[in-house]
Amino acid sequence: MGIWQGLAKTRAFFRRLVKSVNTEELEELLLAADVGVRATAQLVEAVRRSGTDPTEALKKEIVKIFSAATRVPLKSVEPPLVIMVVGVNGSGKTTTIGKLCYRFAREGKKVLVAAADTYRDAAAEQVRIWANRSDVELVFSHKGQDAAAVAFDALQRAVREKRDVVLIDTAGRLHTRKDLMAEAVKIKRVCAKVKPNAPEEIWLVLDATVGQNGIRQATAFHQELGLTGIIMAKLDGTAKGGVLIPVALELGLPVRFVGVGEGVEDLVPFVPEEYVQALFEG
Repeated sequence: MGIWQGLAKTRAFFRRLVKSVNTEELEELLLAADVGVRATAQLVEAVRRSGTDPTEALKKEIVKIFSAATRVPLKSVEPPLVIMVVGVNGSGKTTTIGKLCYRFAREGKKVLVAAADTYRDAAAEQVRIWANRSDVELVFSHKGQDAAAVAFDALQRAVREKRDVVLIDTAGRLHTRKDLMAEAVKIKRVCAKVKPNAPEEIWLVLDATVGQNGIRQATAFHQELGLTGIIMAKLDGTAKGGVLIPVALELGLPVRFVGVGEGVEDLVPFVPEEYVQALFEG
C-alpha cells in the first residue's frame, strides 16, 4: 500500500477544503483534519494572500512547511549506522521496527536488532518474529534485564561482525514518566561508549490516530533525546493525517517514514510532494 491509499480517510477532509466558500469554513476544515492552530493560521493566510487558486496556494504552503523542516538524509557514517527507535506504549513502535528490518534487508544491508524493551513479557518474542520474517538476527533479552546493557551488547557485536545497521527497539514509555525517559537517555549514553556519536539516528514513532497529542509527545522526547526524525504509524487508520503538517512546522523535524498498512512493505519513505498530491487528488 502506498501513501495515496494510506491517506484515503484524510483526503475526504481535504476534498472539502477545495470546495470551501470562505476562509472561516477553510479554517474549520483544517482544524478538523488535525492540522493544528498554528499551521491552520499559516495556511489560511497563504490562501488569503494568493487571491487566485486556493488549492494551489494550500499545496505550495504545505510543501514549504515540510521543506523548512530539517530534511537531512540518513547519516553517512562508518558502519554500523545505529538507529534508536522510541515511542509511547501502543504507538506501533515494535511493528515499525519489523518493517524497518524488512526495508534495510531488502537493500542488502546486514542488520542486527537489539531487543531492548525489557518491560513487556512478550516484547523480545514479538521482535524476534518480525526479525525472522526478514532473516535478520536479534540480540535477545528477558524481562527485567537492563535495557542499556542489551543495547551495549548488541552494538559491540555489530561492530565486531561489521554489521551495516543496528536497530534498537526500546520499551514504550509515556513522555511524562521521568524515570523511563531517564532510562532512554541512559541507552543513548551507553551506545556512545561503544561507538562515538552513536546512536546517529533517534526516531520517534507516533500514532497518527492520536492527532495533536502526538505533538506534545514529540516535544518531550525531543527535549530529552534530541530526535533526528519522526515515523508516523497507522496513517491509514485515521482522518487525522493532517497532523504531519504541524509536526514539521512546530518541531522542525523530518518525517522519515509513514506507516500505511499492516503488511511488512507498508512503511514508505515520506516525500512531501507525494503527500500533498495524495491529500488533494484522486
